[in-house]
Amino acid sequence: MKTLTESQRLRYFSFFYLYVMQGIPAGFALIAVTNYLAAKQIDAKLLANFGVLVGLPWAFKFVWGPLVDKFQNSGMGRRRPWVLFSQIMAFLASLLLLFFTDPVSEFNVLVSAFVLHGVFASLQDISVDAMAITVVPEPERGRANALMKSGMVSGQAIGSAGLAVIMHHSGFQTAAIVQSSVLLGMTLLTFFIREKPQDAFLTFKAAGLQHSGSIGGQPFLKLTKELIRAMLVRRSLLLFFAVAAVFISERLFQRIFTLHLIQKLNWSDTSVSVLSGTYGTITAVSIAIIGGWLSDRMGALRMLLGVTLVMGAGFIGFSLLSTSWIHFKVSTSGLLLRQMFESLFSIAALPVLMSVCRRHIAAAQFGFYMALSNQADVLGIYMSGLLFIHFPASAIGLVCGIAILLASALIGIVKKMSAEA
Repeated sequence: MKTLTESQRLRYFSFFYLYVMQGIPAGFALIAVTNYLAAKQIDAKLLANFGVLVGLPWAFKFVWGPLVDKFQNSGMGRRRPWVLFSQIMAFLASLLLLFFTDPVSEFNVLVSAFVLHGVFASLQDISVDAMAITVVPEPERGRANALMKSGMVSGQAIGSAGLAVIMHHSGFQTAAIVQSSVLLGMTLLTFFIREKPQDAFLTFKAAGLQHSGSIGGQPFLKLTKELIRAMLVRRSLLLFFAVAAVFISERLFQRIFTLHLIQKLNWSDTSVSVLSGTYGTITAVSIAIIGGWLSDRMGALRMLLGVTLVMGAGFIGFSLLSTSWIHFKVSTSGLLLRQMFESLFSIAALPVLMSVCRRHIAAAQFGFYMALSNQADVLGIYMSGLLFIHFPASAIGLVCGIAILLASALIGIVKKMSAEA
């Protein structure tokens, strides 16, 4: 059987399904369950706190990076042992959800179960990203990221639309059983995929000198110092601030607009979840595949600048049409366009962030970028609970659009610096 370093098709398939696996719990918790609670008229601030707590492990997942980089000398592969371990633990944590039947009455304890699952899911996220940087050649990264994003979106569709329907008809417990069963099946699949031909399927022995380029023997302090130096490069700082600003704005408007649909325009939680998980997913996946090809053809940084400009203008334009949101087609178009922009932006941004990562600290550096991006997501979710009470959704969308346009200016500076280098 071919390995990840030997087969392009296997690389594409593996990173697609690994991200499907990550997307299912995220879609279930942050979309299906959140929309269900919103339909039960749970306070917007409490919903925001739920999203913040569930997303918190991803916001601090950078702590896993140095650990994954330090211990990468297993005979099973550099990154694969971490992926398998995190998947097994995430599956076991998901079993805790089987003990709940009513998310509203058991809200506080339910949050704890989701947070515990998130701890191991965030380790899985770091491990998979590190594996991608290790085995995916740079010319393939745009397409690989497109498939990773497509996998995440597809997983979120299963978790949001699929599990929302199951939860609506058969209850929360049945939805939790289906989720755990799918996670177990995908974990078993990972066992049969190796990084390199010399890697064992199962062993507790070290790899010796097989994994050239590994710095697993270096102390944490040295790894941390090199990570700080890599992060403080001017180009990296400007790029990250721009990406973070877009993530905050996108997540903030997504939550605000969803709350507006459910609590102001009286959409059902199931209809929002299913719409996002069906038509939204088809749109996002189609755009992701095209975007990955474009990223490799025209350059990720150039594409990132163009997408950010159009995204900012789109947010502003849609917010100015707020009086038309009462029409189903207009609001549906807004949901689909937001998912399209988010997919395109991620596909363009991730290869650019990967390109500034130093290979031997890839897990730590890229994990730090992604953790800060997740913190931006969490900040957007938290702000939605505060702002929704005091400001109309259209005004918030307008400010988000302006912030995204300002981020595009920073990306333009980075592009100019790259051209002059």
